[in-house]
Amino acid sequence: MTEQQWPAATYRSVPQGGPAAPVFTQTTVDCDDPHAQAVFWAGALGYLVEDNHDLVEAVLAAGYADRDRDVVEVDGRLSFRTGTGIVHPDDVDAPRGRKRRLLFQRVDDRVAQKNTWHLDLNVGREAIDAEVARLTALGATERYKVDEPSGFHTTMADPEGNLFCVQ
Repeated sequence: MTEQQWPAATYRSVPQGGPAAPVFTQTTVDCDDPHAQAVFWAGALGYLVEDNHDLVEAVLAAGYADRDRDVVEVDGRLSFRTGTGIVHPDDVDAPRGRKRRLLFQRVDDRVAQKNTWHLDLNVGREAIDAEVARLTALGATERYKVDEPSGFHTTMADPEGNLFCVQ
């Protein structure tokens, strides 16, 4: 059976225009354990976990943070207790604000309901099962599969229950 070939999307500007240059974005994830989430998602996406050890030491030395209240040790390195990020390996040397980055921040008031948005990991139909197995080994949970004319994917939950799709 041959797969149907569909036209690719095209792109257009919005009528009201936009900024002088495209805006880079960062995706921020509210979570209970930002460091565990960063490790999971870095493994899932092939990103790198930020190492802010030197920055944390400098902030502590300047008296802007309290070691017991604001800092945690992760794998022998100092990190800010309330958050950490991961970046695409090609963006390590990119200027600040110009990186493909996910920030994981600890919040005390998370909402326990369905995500209003989620990430789709686009691996291709033939690689879904292997990717689901790999992500499960990292700590994700398979929730359900969809294979219908409008699309195909496996919905999973990360270690804190946030939904995402592998497609």
